[in-house]
Amino acid sequence: MKLVVAAVGRLKRGPERELAERYRERVAAGGRAIGIRSVTVSEADESRARRAKDRIADEAAALKAAIPAHAAVVALDERGENLASEALAQRIGRWRDEGRPAVAVVIGGPDGLASDLLAGADLRLAFGKATWPHQLVRVMLFEQLYRAIAILSGHPYHRA
Repeated sequence: MKLVVAAVGRLKRGPERELAERYRERVAAGGRAIGIRSVTVSEADESRARRAKDRIADEAAALKAAIPAHAAVVALDERGENLASEALAQRIGRWRDEGRPAVAVVIGGPDGLASDLLAGADLRLAFGKATWPHQLVRVMLFEQLYRAIAILSGHPYHRA
């Protein structure tokens, strides 16, 4: 199984990018033991369209292009489910065990995600009710993916 993070916007050089990359590397290294072959990031430029509706549509096209066929799609959405780390790990493990070729996590731009991306997602995931900066969301996501890998592999990183 592959893990793909498809995000609108690019992380600039700096501590957030370094930390996100550090966790991405941990996910990739730990994931091999539980059947995760690769962990990639696909960054799409923010749309420059004038209307929010057009920006969302432009960005959705770029995000959809990064989602592998038959992938389980996780849409980060402020109105999504607030899952415990164990529950996220169970979902990833179930998708792996069902033979899903990939899990794709999509992160929208400032205007959010297109309604068809949200409607077609296997999971709409929220990191609480607070609004988080894009750079920190990427770090938090990779940390939670690493924690899920640790839970699935029995690694002591996650202690409940």
